[in-house]
Amino acid sequence: MKRTTCAQCLRAEKACICSCVQRLSSRVDLLILQHPKEVHHIKGSARLLHLCWANSRLLVGDVFQEEQLNEALFLGGRRPVLLYPSDEERAHDLALMRCDAVAELEQCRLVLIDASWRDSRAMLGKNSLLHTLPRRALKQVPSSQYHIRRAHKADQLSSIEAAAYALFQLEKNTENLAHLMQAFEQFNAMQLAFGVHKLLRVSK
Repeated sequence: MKRTTCAQCLRAEKACICSCVQRLSSRVDLLILQHPKEVHHIKGSARLLHLCWANSRLLVGDVFQEEQLNEALFLGGRRPVLLYPSDEERAHDLALMRCDAVAELEQCRLVLIDASWRDSRAMLGKNSLLHTLPRRALKQVPSSQYHIRRAHKADQLSSIEAAAYALFQLEKNTENLAHLMQAFEQFNAMQLAFGVHKLLRVSK
């Protein structure tokens, strides 16, 4: 018998996370590029992030057609900024402007890759357009509260945590930060109640 699925969060109805959604309004646009492996992963937080962030878009794939990706990145004349650490070779590249340099936050589109570290690096390698984007790296953020998923390093965050802290550093809006972190806390609690923390997956 086929299980009933929630049309909004795409999870089985008994595991629906829609009650965790905290809707927020932001001047910053969000584009989530989700690796196919993450779509139905029970511990993934990107779908919840997408449901919380009103002006967000979620695309699934590891290799995107250049035309499709270009449209998603620059739709509406926004200036995309990739939320990703800068490597040393690119540290002095003038093309890597800081997102703070965007004249108006209404022009900014934050681009987030939802994948393990290994898969995110592979996605960067397979989608050359992503290499041309200015990057923003998170700095001085709290340790992850992602109790249901194990990471190699303390500074590795869930997608919703990374987006929440990035948005706060851009907008300085404590209310939006609180909304996203409350959604994440409820999501964590629900998943712990389901016992999914016993299904450990290491981010690579």
